[in-house]
Amino acid sequence: MTEHSNTSQTPAKNLVKVNNLSVQFGQGSSAITAVKSVSFEIKKGETMALVGESGSGKSVTALSILRLLPYPKASHPNGSIHYQGKDILKADERSLRNIRGDQISIIFQEPMTSLNPLHTVEKQIAESLWLHKLLKGDAARQRTLELLTLVGIREPESRLASYPHQLSGGQRQRVMIAMALANEPELLIADEPTTALDVTVQKQILELLQQIQKKLGMAILLITHDLNIVKRYAKNVCVMHQGEIVERGETGQIFNHPQASYTQQLISAEPTGKPKPVENNSECILETEDLKVWFPIKRGFLGRTVDHVKAVNGISLTLKRGETLGVVGESGSGKTTLGLAILRLIRSEGAIHFHNTRIDTLNQSSIKPLRRQLQVVFQDPFGSLSPRMSVEECIAEGLTVHNIGKESERESLITRALIEVGLDPNVRHRYPHEFSGGQRQRISIARALILKPDIIILDEPTSALDRTVQVQIVELLKELQLKYSLSYIFISHDLSVVKALSHKVLVMKQGEVVEQSTADTLFSSPSHAYTQDLLKAAFE
Repeated sequence: MTEHSNTSQTPAKNLVKVNNLSVQFGQGSSAITAVKSVSFEIKKGETMALVGESGSGKSVTALSILRLLPYPKASHPNGSIHYQGKDILKADERSLRNIRGDQISIIFQEPMTSLNPLHTVEKQIAESLWLHKLLKGDAARQRTLELLTLVGIREPESRLASYPHQLSGGQRQRVMIAMALANEPELLIADEPTTALDVTVQKQILELLQQIQKKLGMAILLITHDLNIVKRYAKNVCVMHQGEIVERGETGQIFNHPQASYTQQLISAEPTGKPKPVENNSECILETEDLKVWFPIKRGFLGRTVDHVKAVNGISLTLKRGETLGVVGESGSGKTTLGLAILRLIRSEGAIHFHNTRIDTLNQSSIKPLRRQLQVVFQDPFGSLSPRMSVEECIAEGLTVHNIGKESERESLITRALIEVGLDPNVRHRYPHEFSGGQRQRISIARALILKPDIIILDEPTSALDRTVQVQIVELLKELQLKYSLSYIFISHDLSVVKALSHKVLVMKQGEVVEQSTADTLFSSPSHAYTQDLLKAAFE
């Protein structure tokens, strides 16, 4: 595969022209202008990328092309969007219905929330075929099978009756792509289509889109904050910042000679460096021996166990004070299950030693005092912070549970924790929805940090964050580790972040460890073919 394979010898014609577009939410003095006089062109058969951090206006701009913003709350004070000579902003509902899903399609970031949980894969794809092509019955089924085959779903017949929750993240995204391509659109809008996917699945999805693009002559508007993806797959780039396009041009030109300071900042925002080496005499504070988590598969009227899903199968590891162990692998490899087993949040077999005490045999009342020393930060801070509790209440929850300090002392501890994670203590009375993703993750780290734990398990803590924010969080974690001799188990599929933060790396596949070594050795000379594939997908 060559980069930007959608280029041609003759200049491509404009398919969509966005001119001087602004988007405003609300009215009067409280109105917020999310997009400010944006102009760009999407050419036939080419990929154009809109890049920028969260809140820069990328998705709002893209949704305007299909008039999918919440009207009348959203409005366009000025501008036009021309497609086939018509201004979409002035089109009636009937014209819009003909365009949506037929001539212009969209893939959203999170397929689980975009797919209907009550309908099968077949029904959801067939719906689009019926609406625009009047296909039904055997004809619709045959076309659905063709689409599932096209997007790389194995044994598509067996997936027709599946519901979204029965599919993996990669499979759900492929179904979304099949729905978007059902009527062979001229333009596909891909809004962060691979953010939550593993690097190998991400590569498969993007190469699949590129192959289909070449086959159908389709244009793609790619919306992402991942510049590595843009560099590989887009021909032209528009860089957005605070609702405005600050730079535009061909991909090579933008990456090799960025002009705007914001573009330069985005391109240089890559987690770098290494963690400070661990002292040779540092004590081992955690050890697992042949750790297993098997989930029974039961069948029949009596519910007999016929087999097991071996989510974690015989894993042995050690963790020293002040050390970071990176755990990598694709979705379903058992990374999170391993973390939950160490935290004693799910049942497991095999010895777990914490400070030379075997904790896998302790009951819940005995393990409760140790939870102060074993903390966790989850992938989605918005989901792990209660929307009904202020920041102060969220952070103080652990102090209350473990009966630490008096009320006056707790306020001082909360203030110090917020300062340590780089937040103004005055924000403690606000609620989680009032913060950005990076700020919410800092609050989650403060909540774990306030208990002064020995180990923090970080489960994909940066995967949903912009690159610039990722760098900030990685540097924060390094600083806190040095200050308090913290030990981390860092679970991630982002190998560049793992490389910058980890002393050792454990590679998992289908519940087992396929490779385990120091970070330097693993990233410079991986021995297992699976590890080599992961690194190739992430860094080439």
